[in-house]
Amino acid sequence: MTQELLSVYAPVLTPFNPDLTVNSQHFLSHCRWIVEQGAGLAIFGTNSEAASLSISEKRRLLDDVVAAGIPASALMPGTGNNSLDETVELTRAAVDAGAPAVLVLPPFFFKPASTDGLIRHYGRLIEAVGSDKLQVVLYHIPQFTGVPVTVELIEGLRRRYPNVVGIKDSSGDRENLARYLELGDGFKVFPASEILLGETIAKGSVGCISATANVNAKGMVEAVMNTPKLGVADAFARAATVRTLFQHFPMIQAMKSLIARELGSVDWRTVRAPLVELDTQAEQKFFAAVAQVGFSPWALEKAA
Repeated sequence: MTQELLSVYAPVLTPFNPDLTVNSQHFLSHCRWIVEQGAGLAIFGTNSEAASLSISEKRRLLDDVVAAGIPASALMPGTGNNSLDETVELTRAAVDAGAPAVLVLPPFFFKPASTDGLIRHYGRLIEAVGSDKLQVVLYHIPQFTGVPVTVELIEGLRRRYPNVVGIKDSSGDRENLARYLELGDGFKVFPASEILLGETIAKGSVGCISATANVNAKGMVEAVMNTPKLGVADAFARAATVRTLFQHFPMIQAMKSLIARELGSVDWRTVRAPLVELDTQAEQKFFAAVAQVGFSPWALEKAA
């Protein structure tokens, strides 16, 4: 029997030490905080700097999460790699850990990628893992991969594999998002922002996998919960304001700078190349914008 998925997931930021090794203590603390806010953990997502993490680092962090007693039911690890073997390894580890679903990028080096080739890749992944507990959420982010997850691909996969249960749409293309929502038949659609979730929740979006859940998880979860009572516009107003704020800055660096300031831990600012931290001027401009909207990651928690 498959497990239900949550309505909000954070592509969990990966904190680094000054020597660029992963700071697992900070990582686990951040995961716990997100779960306490009612959201799930899309570890190894884009905003996790997953493309800059090795497969061995991901395996260790997954093991650390399980060993720390963080609920496996909250997990949706990103497991997609260009290498099918690495994708299978990490996906199998996630299923064995008890994750209800995995988030899987298409292989993106060889382009253009045909629909038949992508069906073969995902199909071999599903067959190699060989578990009826596996739920695959496809990951559409063509501005980074150059490989779109098309409706044709989704339909081809779903005819063969009931394990393909949903998609995260990070394209920002509203027409494309509408096409996914038209698939119906229980196919789960997760926009990549709370703004797009608010626009489409009445049309069938089941939740979002959003960067800003790293700092506003509770606000986003409450927006979903309050929609039936308040209506979409009022329920999502505050969350949309916060998201818009972050979209004016490099998002990973901005979130890390804010967490570093709030926790008094300068190491949290660290990113791996090719990213670079916000410079002093940009960081001051960002903090001024944060103050202007009166936002703090811990404000809702303190008020509760």
